[in-house]
Amino acid sequence: MVEIRFAQNTSDLNNILLLQEKNSKHSISPRERESEGFVTVRHSLAQLKKMQAVSPQIIALQKNELIGFALVMPLELKTVIPALVPLFVILDSLVYKDKPLKELDYYVMGQICVDKNHRGKGVFRKLYAAHRKHLSTKYNYCITEISSSNLRSLNAHLAVGFEVLHSFVDPTDEWTIVLWDWTC
Repeated sequence: MVEIRFAQNTSDLNNILLLQEKNSKHSISPRERESEGFVTVRHSLAQLKKMQAVSPQIIALQKNELIGFALVMPLELKTVIPALVPLFVILDSLVYKDKPLKELDYYVMGQICVDKNHRGKGVFRKLYAAHRKHLSTKYNYCITEISSSNLRSLNAHLAVGFEVLHSFVDPTDEWTIVLWDWTC
């Protein structure tokens, strides 16, 4: 049985960091990156605590073991992760349904990760269902960026209901920005 809940304490945040490191692009082989997907950004505990103070982070547990997480990155925290600042600059320039994105109520899903042994079992969908349940009263849209080479993640996001909004290349990678419209 998978439990989806908010992170509650520093131990939960540290477990997020452990799972993040285990699935970091720099911690796994190129072959595993291609087949299993990966996370790109590595957060610090201080950064997670700032994020947690503004909006609780959503985690998945099985038998009290953290098996997944989906981080919430509200716009007021857009400078907390320096690597993401360029994303927010791009978001400010985009338009969705003839409206500037900067005029819409959205947040950025900061990162999602499911432990390798629990993939393909619905945990990803459950994490996003919790995002929608808890955040749709405040936001109409959820946005995230995915490395274009991370096809497993991109396909999973599209299957949940995200749509491609924009693609771009920066010095680190090629990226696809996706948006989930909760107004439909």
